[in-house]
Amino acid sequence: MTNQNKSFETFFRPSRRQIISSMAALGIVAAAPRGAFAQAPKRVPIPEGEFAPLPIAIPNFTAGTPGDTEVGAGVTQVITNNLKRSGLFAPIDQAAYLEKNINIDAAPNFQNWKSVNAQALVTGRMTRQNNGRVKAEFRLWDVNTGQQLAGQQYDTSAEYWRRIAHIISDQIYERLTGEKGYFDTRIVFVDETGPKERRVKRLALMDQDGANVRYLTRGSDLVLTPRFSPSTQEITYMEFGQGDPRVYLLNIETGQREIVGNFPGMSFSPRFSPDGQRIIMSLQQGGNSNLFVMDLRSKSMTRLTDTPAIDTSPSFAPDGTRICFESDRGGKPQIYVMAANGGQAQRISFGDGSYSTPVWSPRGDYIAFTRQGGGQFAIGIMKPDGSGERILTSGYHNEGPTFAPNGRVVMFFRDPGQGPSLFTVDVSGRNELRVPTPGFASDPAWSPLLS
Repeated sequence: MTNQNKSFETFFRPSRRQIISSMAALGIVAAAPRGAFAQAPKRVPIPEGEFAPLPIAIPNFTAGTPGDTEVGAGVTQVITNNLKRSGLFAPIDQAAYLEKNINIDAAPNFQNWKSVNAQALVTGRMTRQNNGRVKAEFRLWDVNTGQQLAGQQYDTSAEYWRRIAHIISDQIYERLTGEKGYFDTRIVFVDETGPKERRVKRLALMDQDGANVRYLTRGSDLVLTPRFSPSTQEITYMEFGQGDPRVYLLNIETGQREIVGNFPGMSFSPRFSPDGQRIIMSLQQGGNSNLFVMDLRSKSMTRLTDTPAIDTSPSFAPDGTRICFESDRGGKPQIYVMAANGGQAQRISFGDGSYSTPVWSPRGDYIAFTRQGGGQFAIGIMKPDGSGERILTSGYHNEGPTFAPNGRVVMFFRDPGQGPSLFTVDVSGRNELRVPTPGFASDPAWSPLLS
């Protein structure tokens, strides 16, 4: 690999293990009604029918030492925003609280929290250590039973307080829903600036909530379709510079990049296999394009399709045994599924209009897609056999779905004409939200949970 430029050194972000040098469970448990500990705590259901978000109280994390009040409030705000944006929780306005400064070392007065209709309560503390590091502690309580549901403490460098807030958010989400969280993740996307006819496109990276934006390329060349590796902190993307387009690998921790291939003609939509050892892509050959997979160690190429059609946008199933892709072999773009080593492909999309940009959910239960017809661009999901098609959102020029690592949220971009923006929507079709970015943004890809 070769260094692209030294400024990439500023993009290095340590692993979760490096950030959290020690982690321990907090064991205090409140007195609870007889038999309460035998009951499973009530879990927030993933919405399918009628649904009301769970009321949760999140008082400001207290300051263990003078000067930590601000960081405690910051951690609290990040956790609150994460849970609220998930659509599954309804954080209660702090102005309604009967208690403000909560002692994390003691059991809460649950009657005070029942009075404001809280069903769950988060308490926490941030303490500056003598070595400059910060100890973060939190507890999650079931207000109705008085049961402590979770409790952890972390020792971390003070600059990573936002990361700790995301990790705590994931713990709360998982304990209350039974599903893995998705807050300690990042988004790679194409940042767009300038007038429409002379748009500058740079690769950019940010936390899933829009914070900590960093630019990975300078914008001198056109970049497209960035995608995360599922096993490492690498991305693959296309770059149009001088001559033929190139497919690159970029390590976002070290800033090193290498060329996967400089292929004759056009290449499209590179994407990693689930083990991160291969890249699947579409290569143009004359008037058609076919799917190929490259082994990243040997650089050997295997051809998967050979048709007089345009086959593109391949995506692996999470177990690596199948792929979905877009093809116009039937006359207009539709979604097909076939074995990962090639062979007979089965069409799975049969609705009105054309289908494109399929991507397999990390859970394996859905394939997301873009459907175009009647002047509308819809983002939807269907099961891998084509059944259960559900439109999540529809409008003018929605495109490019990508799943959160728990498979419960889809991000996409929408361009009503003046420029694209990023949005998220739950797989139930609820809770559509705009994702904050510095300017126009397109083609998002969601990372796995950081490790």
